[in-house]
Amino acid sequence: MLARNFDAILFDVGGVFLVPDPTVLGPLLAYHGGDEAIDAHVRAHYAAMAAKSRAGSPERDWTEYDIAYVRAVGVADVEVALAAMVLGLTRNAYTWRFAIKENVAALRELVSHGVPVGVVSNASGQIALLLDRGAVCQLGEGPHTAVRVIIDSHLVGVAKPDPRIFDFALVHFPGVDRSRVAYVGDSVTMDVGGARAAGLHPILIDPYDDHPEADFQRIHSLADLLRPA
Repeated sequence: MLARNFDAILFDVGGVFLVPDPTVLGPLLAYHGGDEAIDAHVRAHYAAMAAKSRAGSPERDWTEYDIAYVRAVGVADVEVALAAMVLGLTRNAYTWRFAIKENVAALRELVSHGVPVGVVSNASGQIALLLDRGAVCQLGEGPHTAVRVIIDSHLVGVAKPDPRIFDFALVHFPGVDRSRVAYVGDSVTMDVGGARAAGLHPILIDPYDDHPEADFQRIHSLADLLRPA
């Protein structure tokens, strides 16, 4: 099992477990000619994250993301600027709530195999709530998968790619060398860059091979972590 190559695994939330809700954004962008299909919007998230990473946009700048997202769901060129503006005004911290069921199931199986796991996310103070409501995980025992720690950047005052955010999580894995900790995320700039700076092993979740030129490890889904190394 690939996960056994590490002594612990930390996960981002956006693009790993939750994406912006297609049941909200589908009708919103259909007005501008976009495809309402859920699959189209899930795909659009990763295309948009790739565009944001290629542009080197900082955490709070989602301009390139919004433009790439609306293009990916089929909004015509003449509508792109308006649709991207509307998307940017609508998408907020609490719309990141649509669970990627395959990855949620894989997390549950990883923990059942005894893999120590935690969550480190750039967020706005809401991430533990959304993980619970999305039936993804919770801190400690409960109805969902138990994780050791959930770090929300708003609550600790440090955000990726600042490597210090990982220090808040690593104290919950005593005796584990950080070089033996993997971090799985969907952003080259925030997640791969931050994990590398922190001395962790970065893994990019890249379901559609948007980063063929990558010089870092990629997986298509968390199920890949359950496969033979």
